[in-house]
Amino acid sequence: MGPGRRGRGAARDRAVQGTNDSSIVSKCSTAARGYIQDGFLQYFVSRRCRRAPLIHRGYYVRAQAVDHCVREFLLETQGHPRRQILSLGAGFDSLYFRLKNMGLLSHTVVYEVDFPSVASRKAALIKGTKDLATVVGGIGERESGATSFAGEDYKLLGVDLSELSELEQALKEAGLDCEVPTMLLAEVVLTYMEISRSDALIQWAAQQFPCAQFVLYEQMHPEDPFGHIMQQHFNRLNSVLHTLAQYPNCEAQKRRFLQRGWAKCSVIDMNEFYAGFIPEEERRRVQALEPFDEYEEWHLKCSHYFILAASKGEELAKTLVFSRMPAFFADDHPRIADSISASVCTIDSEITGLKRYGHRSVLIKPHVVLTTGGFGEQDGRHCRLRDFHVLIRHKDNWRVGSVRLENPGNTWSGRLFHTVTSVSGSQALVTGGRMSPMNAALGMLWLRFSESMTASDPDSVVVELLNPRPAEDLPSLRWRHTTTEVTCQGQKYLFIYGGRSSVQPVLGDWYFLHLEELSCRRIPIRGPVPEGRHSHSACSWAGGALIAGGLSAAEQPLDSVLFLRPTGRGFQWQGVETHPPLIPRYSHTAHVHDGKLLLVGGVWFHSASVPGVAVIDLKTGVSLEYQIDTVSLEWPLMLHNHSSIFLPDKKELLLIGGGGNCFSFGTHLNPYPVCLGLSNILLSQ
Repeated sequence: MGPGRRGRGAARDRAVQGTNDSSIVSKCSTAARGYIQDGFLQYFVSRRCRRAPLIHRGYYVRAQAVDHCVREFLLETQGHPRRQILSLGAGFDSLYFRLKNMGLLSHTVVYEVDFPSVASRKAALIKGTKDLATVVGGIGERESGATSFAGEDYKLLGVDLSELSELEQALKEAGLDCEVPTMLLAEVVLTYMEISRSDALIQWAAQQFPCAQFVLYEQMHPEDPFGHIMQQHFNRLNSVLHTLAQYPNCEAQKRRFLQRGWAKCSVIDMNEFYAGFIPEEERRRVQALEPFDEYEEWHLKCSHYFILAASKGEELAKTLVFSRMPAFFADDHPRIADSISASVCTIDSEITGLKRYGHRSVLIKPHVVLTTGGFGEQDGRHCRLRDFHVLIRHKDNWRVGSVRLENPGNTWSGRLFHTVTSVSGSQALVTGGRMSPMNAALGMLWLRFSESMTASDPDSVVVELLNPRPAEDLPSLRWRHTTTEVTCQGQKYLFIYGGRSSVQPVLGDWYFLHLEELSCRRIPIRGPVPEGRHSHSACSWAGGALIAGGLSAAEQPLDSVLFLRPTGRGFQWQGVETHPPLIPRYSHTAHVHDGKLLLVGGVWFHSASVPGVAVIDLKTGVSLEYQIDTVSLEWPLMLHNHSSIFLPDKKELLLIGGGGNCFSFGTHLNPYPVCLGLSNILLSQ
């Protein structure tokens, strides 16, 4: 440990070293579930622990991105008699053992550097594990100076990366040759260092190696809501991400390397890598490995991590590592028309029960909002929520009402990603939803409300739960779907569309449920059948339904707006052209007002901002994007998995709940409802 690194610095170093122990457990779990093929990780874990599917996917795409860069380097330098890989902050990574076992390290020496204590622990594990020692070719040479373990083609060094003079001396003593092609690898390492020191390391590497490639995997985008959640997580671990403020995005990171001596540099985020560099067949294999329903957190996390490859020297700098990109990632940056101010709703009483996601909110009477289901916070713990919640508007304030459930034998079951459709002022129909990705057979349920709220108890709502009489239940055995009221030949139907099920990751079918008889009818629909989707939005309009966005079978956001247009004998699918084209999105909510379609929040890819409110004029197709100004809020506003209520008389949007469970970074929930005033933007179009 170098000078000046005691006290707080030493505590931070220990915290950073702790990330290695957590990381290797996650990598081992990822391999155990079949995401990656690596039989060596198990030897570096003292106690196995099965991680969540989201964590498995995160470590899978990270491993694929790094392996892609390593293989490119080995391919480009295969004609050289000697070459090197220098892994900075390697921890307990098994890269050397995997490459050596596959016969890919001919004429290659791998150098690994980490804190002395980490290197010493890893050296002991290698010496004490027969399979590891066999790959290296013995128990290694005697330790010398900073070298904790030395084999013919593997050198493990214990050095603080912040001390460049010590690092340079240790590498020289270990036999590193700066004149041969060298790959430097840093996976979530430099960001833990002070910026001046990490910048110096990047510049030092450019000066030392005339023919080299530097691969960096790190976090970015600290400014958006998910970025705040990410930073809070690492701050709690005492592992501050130092580089985020100065290098917040791909372009800043690219400039960072080019300004410090590297000739070429290419950077992409993990959404781009996953879609552009992992074959479709392999993506399907991964998606089928285990039940998964954390799409929002998966895509948000991927948008906050990048892989960078900088190079110098004629041989390595002639081509960019990430030169081909899918077409749907080109030019999808939003054109922001203006901003909308967000404010915390004024509520007369203390609000509890609305910190949730995957729920549904519906107007059951004018200015009475019922919220059902979802996952959230109750009594200080996170769980599926079984309690109903009521908000009642009185003038400009909201009150929390009380709910009395009748027919306790008809249990609510605390479902997520269901739908609630207000059929009349006295009842609503619940369809679908899930308990878990393997338990979605929840069917339909009637909610019947008291005829009026009495003067003696105006803040009380009575909800009677009723199971509908036996009917075809197939359309409701799904979640992340939509239900929209449509009209055909004077009859009202509930149009149930899309979603996913325990068997099918994406559904493209639909049903017309007759609301009086509660039975499915066959109604012809002409026109091209739309691509299957889930997590889309649907609104009633002109007797039909407007379907917008969603997530496809390939787990890619969609940009289409479809109109299920009524015809004389049925319906017809009709595309709605938008100008400019709508940016692909999903997990948003939607409303129609005065010929305008409002899309609220959601998740999209590859943008410098997060979705706010899109306003589409259904007559002209003109589409405008508005950012949400959250300066008055004291928390990062997450606008996915939320619900929203449009109040036409006030021209306001009431946003309720939202967020998710990232597993890596913890559960993040919006603590209070938020109001958006839309008068200006609705009148301006």
